[in-house]
Amino acid sequence: MNHEATESEAATAADDRRIVGAGTPLAEWRQWQGLSALPAVDAGTLVPAGSRAVVVAPHPDDEILGCGALLQQWSALGRELLIVSVTEGTGSHPGSSAWPPERLGRIRPEESRRALSRLGLEGVDVIRLHLTDTRVGEEAHELAYRLHRLLRPDDVLVTTWRGDGHPDHEATGRVCAQLADDHRLALVELPIWMWHWAKPEDIRVPWHRARRVTVDHDQLARKRAAMTEHASQCEPDPSTGRPAVLSSPTLARLMQDHEVVLT
Repeated sequence: MNHEATESEAATAADDRRIVGAGTPLAEWRQWQGLSALPAVDAGTLVPAGSRAVVVAPHPDDEILGCGALLQQWSALGRELLIVSVTEGTGSHPGSSAWPPERLGRIRPEESRRALSRLGLEGVDVIRLHLTDTRVGEEAHELAYRLHRLLRPDDVLVTTWRGDGHPDHEATGRVCAQLADDHRLALVELPIWMWHWAKPEDIRVPWHRARRVTVDHDQLARKRAAMTEHASQCEPDPSTGRPAVLSSPTLARLMQDHEVVLT
């Protein structure tokens, strides 16, 4: 996850979906009856037997935040998994002497490896594309080409939602949506920053496509443990005085007894 790179970059996704401030309180989401009323879907329906889940994460940690429980469920079902890390997340701490891009480029892939291990996915296949963090939209053609070469006819593409509010998330989502359409593949989109800027019943969110996946206690515990490995994103930056990229409220919104997907 790479969130507040610069104010101008946050604004490039859409002025009405800005990732600023503390975001919508978790209590507000929990009080909304529409959330619990979302139609249920299970991991086996999203990725049927014989299909492979190709999880395309704009930054290291998006795969955990968006579908950390689903990854565990797919693995338990024996589904083949491939995680594609689009960038190394080197743009998460602009101007930082504690977390310069060179250090982030080394640390964040290792954080991701440890996080996947916490999920019990030590042997999962991971491909790193090394595109430029905060510039995925400018490199969309390269992303599409690289993904096209990886895809198989039985794949299900899983990625960040096209309307998520973060430019890299939206660019990755658009590329995957187009590839899914071109290759006639199923597409599962993950809202991540949507929980920050949206409100219950928000008309900007395609709730008619939203489905709710149940997460059990052990899966949630492993997902939470996995995120503790992403120290670069979860701790304040002492060199700039900035708070953690992933604040406690942000993490709390994404660590619930359910995951929501758009199908």
